[in-house]
Amino acid sequence: MNGDFRVGRKPASILIVDDTPANLHVLTRMVEELGYIARPVTGGKMALQAAQSHPPDLVLLDIIMPGMDGYEVCTRLKADEKLQDVPVIFISALHETADKVKGLELGAVDFVTKPFDAFELRARVSAALRTKRMQDLLIEHAKIDPLTGLINRRGLMERLQQEWDRVQRHGGALSFIMGDVDHFKRINDTHGHALGDQALCEVADAIVGRCRKTDLPSRYGGEEFAIVVPDEAVSAAARLAERCRQAVEAVRLGAGSEALRMTASFGVADSTGLASPEALVQQADKALYRAKNAGRNRVEVRQND
Repeated sequence: MNGDFRVGRKPASILIVDDTPANLHVLTRMVEELGYIARPVTGGKMALQAAQSHPPDLVLLDIIMPGMDGYEVCTRLKADEKLQDVPVIFISALHETADKVKGLELGAVDFVTKPFDAFELRARVSAALRTKRMQDLLIEHAKIDPLTGLINRRGLMERLQQEWDRVQRHGGALSFIMGDVDHFKRINDTHGHALGDQALCEVADAIVGRCRKTDLPSRYGGEEFAIVVPDEAVSAAARLAERCRQAVEAVRLGAGSEALRMTASFGVADSTGLASPEALVQQADKALYRAKNAGRNRVEVRQND
């Protein structure tokens, strides 16, 4: 399976927020020595802007800062749906129990008192990132189809919503392809579910092999596949669907003395004139239905209603 469409690993990004340059320098050097990406900023407003622009994996957050203090920064991070799961470690000269309790009640995962011990802080940072990584893996695995390794319907719809929002903000094109393996029930009934599963994996590989890195192929459910096609109108997406159709048609699977052949039908639509990503999916599904009714093993595009 093409690795471009699977969940990858990269160095953790740590946002460091402290208005004292000396502290910022020490923390930045420690983070980089641990092999992580350090993103130092000197104030609360800058921290929120940096987090919203590129969500970090962890925030090291001072409390006493001019303008917006660390407590307010943490409150706003936890109120942001995109950032609420980012772990926060307070690093502050405040040392009263009430200060620590307040920080933890606001959603921080830890509270380290200045002057801090470098070895202890390293251990706390590593522990927070391990927990975050496990949470991320659980979330990502919930979006992966275990048979084909492709994004599943849940992950697909999240990405489609993101692309839809981008088009609404900046303009441009967005297309969607629905595909369905023809007569798949016959494959399962005749050759068994093991070969049926192998057939789905081969179809997934055939589709992935025709997609760009910016496209998002997925297993929509059962024998249905879908592709989010950013920055392309329906004509270009239809050409991609045709390449996928030809690739599926070229698949051969061993089935006793005869090689098993498969075909698939595809429906294509773009976002022009539509009000929602759900409407885009519906239009592609209608086009797929027409492809099925017209004899299968073909590509149909959205018709203007």
